[in-house]
Amino acid sequence: MKLALLLVLTGALGAQQYDLLLRNGHVIDAKNRINAVRDIAIRDGRIAAVGQGIAASSARRAVDATGLYVTPGLIDIHVHVYAGTGMRNAYTGDWSVYPDGHAFRSGVTTMVDAGTSGWRNFPDFRDRVIDRARTRILALINIAGRGMGGANEQDNTDMDSQSTANMVLQHKDVAVGIKTAHYRGPEWVAVDRGIEAARLANVPLMVDFGDFRSERPFQELVTKKLRPGDMYTHTYLGAVPMIDDNGKLMPYLLEARKRGVLFDAGHGGGSFLFRQAVPAIRQGFAPDSISTDLHVSSMNAGMKDMTNVMSKFLNIGVSLEDVIAKSTWAPARQIKREELGHLSVGAVADVSVLRVEKGSFGFVDVNGARMKGAQRIVAELTVRDGMVVWDLNGITRDDWDKLPKRYESQSDAAWDGTLGGGRRRR
Repeated sequence: MKLALLLVLTGALGAQQYDLLLRNGHVIDAKNRINAVRDIAIRDGRIAAVGQGIAASSARRAVDATGLYVTPGLIDIHVHVYAGTGMRNAYTGDWSVYPDGHAFRSGVTTMVDAGTSGWRNFPDFRDRVIDRARTRILALINIAGRGMGGANEQDNTDMDSQSTANMVLQHKDVAVGIKTAHYRGPEWVAVDRGIEAARLANVPLMVDFGDFRSERPFQELVTKKLRPGDMYTHTYLGAVPMIDDNGKLMPYLLEARKRGVLFDAGHGGGSFLFRQAVPAIRQGFAPDSISTDLHVSSMNAGMKDMTNVMSKFLNIGVSLEDVIAKSTWAPARQIKREELGHLSVGAVADVSVLRVEKGSFGFVDVNGARMKGAQRIVAELTVRDGMVVWDLNGITRDDWDKLPKRYESQSDAAWDGTLGGGRRRR
């Protein structure tokens, strides 16, 4: 009798070849061109199977995702997360956000810090934040030696292309590009040295153009200066020459895109206007990537979080499939991390499960203007490296009244890997 019971239990455990199974969800995976109902199985922190009709009994935990959208973990390529330094009134301090307090609840599994640190203080940023976060943190290193610390952003004597490139090369596992931001001078020095650093390190450059000056026209930045694969962020900033007096999209923007220059949304606290975005998008100029420009001001204003920004583009008229692509596979390719942003078998199990709610919603831009919308994207479940790290409605959990009186606490299961079986990886 005992032997028979042992054999039954052994067989049952053996049949559970997956740690977590997401069943019947609508999968959107741009790399693999999937836009259909599929099952996603996870084992040991990796995508183990993608298919239809995978048995619930094959997994330690099976979740019914019917009516939900299952996507690669969202990638936000413009955030500021160099927190904890104690520096006042600076992104290299009090204006940054600790990543784990914000990422997972909005479906984000990978954040790219956009130049908050420079070549002088990047090692501190890595030790203080990157290596301690559960969120995958990658970084663009600022051409300004001390990053976004205030006045030093204007010190072009400390914009050292070789030192910046060397810092990227020393930290190739997490450093994915160069950034220049907020430069107010009339010279092209910040852009030129950023491009040189990017060339030396063989990585892309992201530009936040700072003050728009006649001595260095924006049109010249995107049609002559930036290389194919370089990124301009804050695409729908009010200062960008975008819509002419007749309401038409200015043709130089399409010329720049044809050259291979990439346009990132970079919403932020001051860089997204409906009066720019709506006519541009409806005339065919949607962003290449959707990002938040997350910091303490933007998260409490019109930007809010990644899913809110995605919802704005959805309501303007970008298809859900494209909104997901511009928040997953597109940014992964832009930062040359093509192991991310998709659900291929063998890929790291970073997964977002999203709900598209129907109703009457309002969305606000950086000037306080409102746009009404009928759809809103909400993060239902987030899986990072095979582990459940956000579960809005407890869909991975058992109902309390169906559990025995004595049962092991599940309170820490999201963090210790007991739901998903993942292992932490960079």
